[in-house]
Amino acid sequence: MAAHVIMERAAFPASAPSVAAVPTRAVAQEKASATRKSLTAGLMLAVRFIQARFISVWGLLVAAALCPPQAFADFAVFSAFANFVAIAALMRLEAIFFQTSDRDRLGRAFRLALAAGTAFLGLVACVVIAGMALDWIEPSVALLFLVSLTGRSVLRLLWSEATAEGDFKVIGNSNVVQAVVQPVLMLLLIWSLGANSYALFLADALGHAVAATYLIWLRRKALVALVRPRFWSLSELLASAIRWRDAPRYLLPSALLSYGFTIAPLMALPYGGNPLLAAHVALAMRLLDVPTQMYATVSGPLVLNHLRALPEAKRQSWVRLVTLGLIAGAVALFGGIALVALGVDSMLADGQWRGVGEIVAIMTLFYCGIALVSPLHDIASLSRHPLQHVATNAVALLAAALVMLWFGALSMPLLYVLGIVSLARMLAQIRFAWTRLGPEGSPILKPEMSG
Repeated sequence: MAAHVIMERAAFPASAPSVAAVPTRAVAQEKASATRKSLTAGLMLAVRFIQARFISVWGLLVAAALCPPQAFADFAVFSAFANFVAIAALMRLEAIFFQTSDRDRLGRAFRLALAAGTAFLGLVACVVIAGMALDWIEPSVALLFLVSLTGRSVLRLLWSEATAEGDFKVIGNSNVVQAVVQPVLMLLLIWSLGANSYALFLADALGHAVAATYLIWLRRKALVALVRPRFWSLSELLASAIRWRDAPRYLLPSALLSYGFTIAPLMALPYGGNPLLAAHVALAMRLLDVPTQMYATVSGPLVLNHLRALPEAKRQSWVRLVTLGLIAGAVALFGGIALVALGVDSMLADGQWRGVGEIVAIMTLFYCGIALVSPLHDIASLSRHPLQHVATNAVALLAAALVMLWFGALSMPLLYVLGIVSLARMLAQIRFAWTRLGPEGSPILKPEMSG
């Protein structure tokens, strides 16, 4: 409730606008109506995404009961690596979508991101084929990785485009479709192929492919308007790449470092002397990834869409207010999850998953920091201090690596310390968002660079 009240106050300022600021009452009413529609659409997105995540959680729990722990550990590594590579696919050019409300600029940025993503996927395909030829990668796994990577990249591109345009409905619908299709496919494939990691890989690839295809269909009219053949030219792509070269230069390293920190516990799995503990950590990460994605997918579009329409002079004060709401929401969400996990763990019978609730409760420290940093990371793309943001993520990842080397093996104390490092990183990002969006500077992807 605290988060909702603060977000509502951020969307509906208490003070009435002055006559000088708003020429006519009609304009003010139109702006208020647009704000209310945006908030309503955002709340509907939250409802759809919560529905989707609940559906996917049940499918995940049923699959966990059927699959051996090692299969989940393998699947966690597969999905984490696919997500990591998908971040680089668009070179973080999708961040340009939120710099201004200029649709012509959005079209040029979208075409550049689409071209960069296509070239990147082609390069990855060549690398994978070479790995298959050298017998480094199993062909079936390589093919599923390419399908999963392509689906993730398309979803990332179209979710960003829909967010910039304020179409939260299609984002919610595509999440529901994926949440329904992927668990159903997972259970069917486990039944037909057996309880192994390959069935989980295949369900992941097909689930993302179906969701991407569905999203393309929902946004087909908007996409056709952005990618008409007459808009394409090599000179435009080259000019856009030069204008927005700061996105891959600053935002991409920051995003990769941030995600690298997110999957830090996975790096410790190969060093675990206890395979059952490693499986518990892998399952806990999959379970906690659900509310983390829910939090990011609900808060991110609302914040970015509103920031896109705000003049730079008003961004800092608005971000401070929203940050308080985000903190309250993250603490309430993951604190509740920790309590529920401990309660469920006490009711589990002795077996291979006994004790996983305690692992989930411990790792809520880590994921609370991850969840809150996600929207703050997107906000930071508007900052005039990109190198400081990159340095924060680099220091956090380095600290996590040193902690894992110090402990030398996967253990409960290691999970506690990683949680503390995550919370410290969260505090650094809060300070960054609180002080680095002032009106005296300019964003790193400057609107005047659009030409």
